[in-house]
Amino acid sequence: MNEYMIFWLIVLIVSIVVELVSLGLTSIWFAGGAVVAVLAAALGAPLYLQIILFLAVSLLLLAFTRPVAVRYFNKERVKTNVESLVGRQAIVISEIDNLQGIGQVTVGGQEWSARSYVEEEKIPVGAVVVVRAVSGVKLIVREESPMKESLT
Repeated sequence: MNEYMIFWLIVLIVSIVVELVSLGLTSIWFAGGAVVAVLAAALGAPLYLQIILFLAVSLLLLAFTRPVAVRYFNKERVKTNVESLVGRQAIVISEIDNLQGIGQVTVGGQEWSARSYVEEEKIPVGAVVVVRAVSGVKLIVREESPMKESLT
């Protein structure tokens, strides 16, 4: 067994151990690249080719399998209360003015601090808005109107 094979086997083992400890899909892709590099080293490929294969396979695995794996592992993840607000309608109960840093809305019977999605836009009391995002404890909202929706 040559020294390059030993190196790639160590990379493989470290990648697997890090993955087992973290359980966060962080290094499993590099384990796949290390397997290919071990095979290349066993076949006598030069070091530069082993490195290229390791990087190429690791990046390909990361690019093509990570999104599928993340979707699979997160499919039963329940959205938090705040995350479930995105896309819902709200009613402005206190004028929203980003410049003054004021504004409140109600969503599902709860009051939230709010800021306008469009920085310069003031939104009057009684306007119907849509929650676009959440930033800290503030909802980022956009006034709901057919004209504005068609522009975005």
